[in-house]
Amino acid sequence: MSDVFDEELREQLAEARRLRASAREADDEDGTQAYAGRITQLLRIAAHHGITVEHTMDETEED
Repeated sequence: MSDVFDEELREQLAEARRLRASAREADDEDGTQAYAGRITQLLRIAAHHGITVEHTMDETEED
């Protein structure tokens, strides 16, 4: 996969994590869930394209 794609995916993942943290701090449950879903989606895309990204246990999806 191209370096640009890899970099963009990582940037989007970092931004989604930052926004999820902000939503948690604001006790915004809907926002927290929405950004958690975005993180899950980005992790799936990364895995599909063979991009290894670190993730926490709460970001590990159960299929």
